[in-house]
Amino acid sequence: MEEKQKVAVIGGGMTGLAAAYYLQKTIKEKKLPIEVVLIEASHRLGGKIQTVYKDGFVIERGPDSFLARKQSASRLAKEVGLEDKLVSNTAGRSYVMVNEKLHPMPEGAVMGIPTKISPFITTGLFSVPGKMRAAADFVMPRSKEIGDQSLGSFFRRRLGDEVVENLIEPLLSGIYAGDIDKLSLMSTFPQFYEVEQEHRSLIMGMKKTTPAPTPNKNKKKKGMFLTFKSGLQSFVDEIEQQLDKGSVVKGVKVEGIEREEKGYHLQLSSGEELTVDSVIVTTPHHAVQSMFNSLGFFDPLKSMPATSVATIAMAFPEEAIKRDIDGTGFVVSRNSDYTITACTWTHKKWPHTTPKGKVLLRCYVGRAGDEAVVDLSDEEIEQIVLDDLKKTMDISMKPEFSIVSRWKEAMPQYTVGHKERMQNIYRNIENELPGVFVAGSSFEGLGLPDCIDQGEAAVAKTLQYLSEK
Repeated sequence: MEEKQKVAVIGGGMTGLAAAYYLQKTIKEKKLPIEVVLIEASHRLGGKIQTVYKDGFVIERGPDSFLARKQSASRLAKEVGLEDKLVSNTAGRSYVMVNEKLHPMPEGAVMGIPTKISPFITTGLFSVPGKMRAAADFVMPRSKEIGDQSLGSFFRRRLGDEVVENLIEPLLSGIYAGDIDKLSLMSTFPQFYEVEQEHRSLIMGMKKTTPAPTPNKNKKKKGMFLTFKSGLQSFVDEIEQQLDKGSVVKGVKVEGIEREEKGYHLQLSSGEELTVDSVIVTTPHHAVQSMFNSLGFFDPLKSMPATSVATIAMAFPEEAIKRDIDGTGFVVSRNSDYTITACTWTHKKWPHTTPKGKVLLRCYVGRAGDEAVVDLSDEEIEQIVLDDLKKTMDISMKPEFSIVSRWKEAMPQYTVGHKERMQNIYRNIENELPGVFVAGSSFEGLGLPDCIDQGEAAVAKTLQYLSEK
């Protein structure tokens, strides 16, 4: 009997789930003598993915969807038998709240960068001087920056402060919950730098490189995002179902990892010890650092910031909304006296989530530099959010119920120099910890497909390492 090699996957969020799934799948297909154990510190898998099913509503506590164009999530959904449950968002109008007024998102804006001139000229989002400053992009030379720079400095230089503060910043901070004057361009949107370098003008470059929509009058416009009719939690549950029986350990934390002559020694919070040949670590960055705290090259992870955010989902009868708005939601500029950073009219964006005759609103609070609101009580958050919403929608009653979800230090911030710091850590791991691989939302992308991609990449490296051992 050939002795089995053992792999530990640490962390049961989407990256860890994908890694465990694809490892076990390849082991079965190739009949490899490898055993996999997935270790999760909490009592459930899925990380930030949590769905609440209440009174006919489907309510997401964490992410509510993923980008359709990044296909790894759809592919995994198909593999685990959930393809028929996939549903696109309704492609409705979105708005930006600036100076207490809702402005429609200019048509053709890609992450706030105009690709159509007419909607940009006619929008009330910017003053005439603001529009003239943005037009300077047509004549401005390429950036001479060779290393990393902040998203804020890049976009301010190309398009001016007003476009950044009233359009780009609300959109990008909605994705990263970060300060765009600290976030790394090369770790978040390197494609914008590449477009500028190739085409000189960012606006002209985006216009040339953005594919034109295919006109089809009979076909209903599809949204950019996908989720499951049964909620994202069903995706986690289905992947877990497919994992080998007995290969998942929950409620146990890995407290330390040490290299030994023949592999790695894992110290578990249960008092047990485990020896494995290879380790895939998919936990948040601060947990990675604490597992390897005797190795100084992980120290940059200790000072890597993470933002706290909260969401509140509120259910109402239709008649509670006295002033309905034609659209699926809005983001809020810092130039507005609002505590919320965004609001999704979930019943319109995702009609499957809400029973007939009901309304479901989901609002976000907390952003980099303004996180104290996250620590308020559920009642205080509900009141603050209702006060904000009443200014735009004239809501006449309290919600039938509300669900507050707090995510403490849950949004890792890829600050300037992040890519370089990570490459340095990867180099050191390769030299000093062969067979250890780190992956997850703290490192190379926050979205579900990004996490799945990182999980798959870690699997390929692990199998390569074990085959050469």
